[in-house]
Amino acid sequence: MMLSVEVPDSEVAIKAAWKALDAERKYATELTQKLVRIPSVNPKFLEDPDQNRESAVQDLIESELISLGMSIDRWDVFPGRPNVVGQIAGVEERSLLLCGHIDVVPIGDRDTWTVAPFGGEIRNGKLYGRGAVDMKGGVAAAIAAIRGIRKAGIELNGRVAIHSVVDEEAGGFGAIDAIRRGHVAKGAIITEPSWGDVLVCEGGLEWIRLTIQGKMGHSSLRYNEIWPQRDGPDRFGRAVNAIELAARFLAALASFESSRCRNRQHRLLPAGMNTINIGAIRGGAGLGPDGLPLIMTNPAIIPDVAVIDLDYKFLPHQTRQEIRSEFEAFVYHFCQQDLWLQKNPIKVEWELGGCKFPPMDTSPNHPIAKSLLKRRAQAGGQPKILGMIGKTDASHYAGAGIDAVTCGPTGDGFHASDEYVDIASLEETTKTLAAAIIDCCGVK
Repeated sequence: MMLSVEVPDSEVAIKAAWKALDAERKYATELTQKLVRIPSVNPKFLEDPDQNRESAVQDLIESELISLGMSIDRWDVFPGRPNVVGQIAGVEERSLLLCGHIDVVPIGDRDTWTVAPFGGEIRNGKLYGRGAVDMKGGVAAAIAAIRGIRKAGIELNGRVAIHSVVDEEAGGFGAIDAIRRGHVAKGAIITEPSWGDVLVCEGGLEWIRLTIQGKMGHSSLRYNEIWPQRDGPDRFGRAVNAIELAARFLAALASFESSRCRNRQHRLLPAGMNTINIGAIRGGAGLGPDGLPLIMTNPAIIPDVAVIDLDYKFLPHQTRQEIRSEFEAFVYHFCQQDLWLQKNPIKVEWELGGCKFPPMDTSPNHPIAKSLLKRRAQAGGQPKILGMIGKTDASHYAGAGIDAVTCGPTGDGFHASDEYVDIASLEETTKTLAAAIIDCCGVK
């Protein structure tokens, strides 16, 4: 039974919501525990029916949202991998969404864990388990915040929604699909771990594949390519070692990376975060239909294919068009220094695997950011305005024109062993979110 109270303004409403949250202080922790105990490893990384239980997680979340009087939209982004969106109606001008992903990465080597990876064990104020901080704790805090508001009998003026999405760990295709289906709002809070801070920006990301084409030959004729020869009709046809071209390119890329990191920075991010990570290199003979070398086990062949996959980060205030033009110009000028590459330039393929994250650059003075900063301090934190080093679904909402900010709990062990969320920070985050929802949506 929801309480009926008169709420004349936001400050009174926030006090009422916090009082309701204090009355059910363990709710966010217990919900996090339940969520952690349902393994939801992203099947793109590990296929195991016992661990790929995203649908079961969404069943629990859907049930919680329905109990709060939210209308539900549920659909499969991929077969058996559903998104769940719950919302409470209100005016669009003050609409707000809170987003979190429920897919997790694999546990890795079980022997490196000192607790059960999906046990939800609590020790010394920490709740352990895969997904505890990345990011089922944030999802639970968002739901608990709405619950506190509803329990206090507060009616919001603006529409509020919770997006529980899949596949963030593999590129954010759950959030992308939610946006594609029209689930947007004026503002967004992504409840990824923020370690007590309010994160208003994050750089963009592109995955790039470079294909360097050489010319195949027999290794016994390598002298014909590297030793001075009289060129004439009796000379064997020359081969071109694509792996050697790749090595020269990577040396030039290192200088290019150093220059762009040194000369361009963002005041809310660590210097040098706009890196270019060389993630995979494959060289060999023959180009297969999958875009990779066919033969990679015979060193007696001078290889004619080298494929390089890059993780290319750029700054929040840069555009995708800007960084693409800059990088393609660098590749072009590198190719102009080699007679072979002038005629056979390096192929650049953007959005490898469909992976791309737009940049996010919300103003530190945005009302959502200011509310989160103020309310987190009131809830007991010492927050700062910073930028997010990694990539989150916040980028996709920002790319859709939504003002997004990241604010979530504290923890450690994400993408590692003994992952945990700090319970005190979970409670602090819940209060912060409840207050920010009231600030942003207003009350009737």
